[in-house]
Amino acid sequence: MLDWRINIQTKSGSEEFNGSIALAEHLPLIIECELPRCRINSVTAETDIIIDDDEKIFMNGYQTWTNCPEYGKPDKIRGLHGIPKFIVDKFSFDRYGDYHFVDYPNKKGITHGFSWCYFRKGKKYRLFASLDEKNGYTMFTYDSNRGRLKIERDCKGLSFCGDFAAFQLYYAEGTEDEVFDGWFSAMGIHASAKPISGYSSWYNRYEDINESAIKADLEGCKNLLSPGDLFQIDDGWEPAVGDWLETDKTKFPNGLKPLSDEIHSAGFLAGLWLAPFVCRKGSELMRSHPDWLLQVDGKSWICGSNWGGFYSLDIDNPEVTDYLRKVFDAVLNDWGFDLVKLDFLYGAAPFGTDNETRAGRMIRAMDFLCEICGDKLILGCGVPVMTAFGRVDYCRVSCDVSLDWDDKPYMCLFHRERVSTKQAIENTLFRSQLNGRAYLSDPDVFFLRDNNIRLSNDRKLLLAKINALFGGVFLTSDDLSSYNEEQRKLYRSLLHLREANDVTFDRDALTVTYTLDGKKHKLSLPKKWFG
Repeated sequence: MLDWRINIQTKSGSEEFNGSIALAEHLPLIIECELPRCRINSVTAETDIIIDDDEKIFMNGYQTWTNCPEYGKPDKIRGLHGIPKFIVDKFSFDRYGDYHFVDYPNKKGITHGFSWCYFRKGKKYRLFASLDEKNGYTMFTYDSNRGRLKIERDCKGLSFCGDFAAFQLYYAEGTEDEVFDGWFSAMGIHASAKPISGYSSWYNRYEDINESAIKADLEGCKNLLSPGDLFQIDDGWEPAVGDWLETDKTKFPNGLKPLSDEIHSAGFLAGLWLAPFVCRKGSELMRSHPDWLLQVDGKSWICGSNWGGFYSLDIDNPEVTDYLRKVFDAVLNDWGFDLVKLDFLYGAAPFGTDNETRAGRMIRAMDFLCEICGDKLILGCGVPVMTAFGRVDYCRVSCDVSLDWDDKPYMCLFHRERVSTKQAIENTLFRSQLNGRAYLSDPDVFFLRDNNIRLSNDRKLLLAKINALFGGVFLTSDDLSSYNEEQRKLYRSLLHLREANDVTFDRDALTVTYTLDGKKHKLSLPKKWFG
């Protein structure tokens, strides 16, 4: 039984509506209530969930980078506790995830997440999931000490009058495929894009790219990539983040159209990185249009410390959306790119308004991107996870990989969205149900190279195999011209691995089994690497 409450504020005072609904399996659970003109204070529901000591808990993280492995009964999710406030403020650590609007109690046995969660014992799952987030993110908090699951709508302060969909939930018990197939069927969402392989410039050159470097990388790709593969130019082509209508004239004096043409002449799809809803401190956009920045309590909202600090654009400003229409028209039509990787998308909606929830604003931003991209391909990144369902062709499911395993020890104390190869693999595995259902998953890149890398060969190979088996996107940032014959052979074997079927991840044993060329195979993840 699910007990629900809606608390509102009207001109005459506070009012509460409440009731109960049975947890019917594999059927939508819709809780609606006719509300007078009001401001919503809270929308909550609770139910008893008793789990065994060996049962596992999954709580989906806020956005694609947010680390979200399975948790044990006594585990907790550590937010920013223990990090001095001056460091949090200096590097804006509280802006990458949910920290500015979610309480992290830092108590054993309490975990929380967004849009869906499950409780797993062996191969049996109990899934609780949202069917629609427009009226506010559906937030799950489980207290294993009390055996109680609390569900909340992130809609505090919303003005409303009429029939309010408090919750639109889906509950199911069964195998992993049974519960997730049922959920996506209930939402009417399925992935239709084709798997893609190729190259991204980021994880070798980072922002240090120019026309000659891109041409050299393209030349190297011609000997190993296949027709129809992706060649993606990542961050570094623009004068500054936010200034998208022209290239950095020193690095790309001829613009990007000639490069796009060369990519097409090589038989590849041309991809380009942008971060449409944010701008960098010191960008021309910020200097010329300070009124385009989202204001919160009279200050421009900073989204993080990348590039020395970057800020949210206000998508309610028609000049902002007009500008973005021009940008995408140039990128997709004038310059001829086939795919856009759209990053830092969470910047569109750190808050809602009196008339729109935080999630509703994010969904509107995603729908806007779909509109202006038309039939071109979208790879989403840094986006609140469920708002991308059915809206993008491909989507990151993890944080950025790093050139080592888990970054420096002190970095492990920072936010859940930090760069980490270890955490990227965890997310790819524990969000594997999204691949082929919500979209095709992007697990980020893999490495086979020997230079400019601090991963051991065993860990490089594990990353590459996990990406091949569980990703719909399979990219590397290696200089393919530097591969020796052994590396070229390994690359081809990984492409063949993508043809495997019956791929299964045993979450207790940390093993992956799959069938390839009619033979069963097993891949074991060393538990000491994921401690």
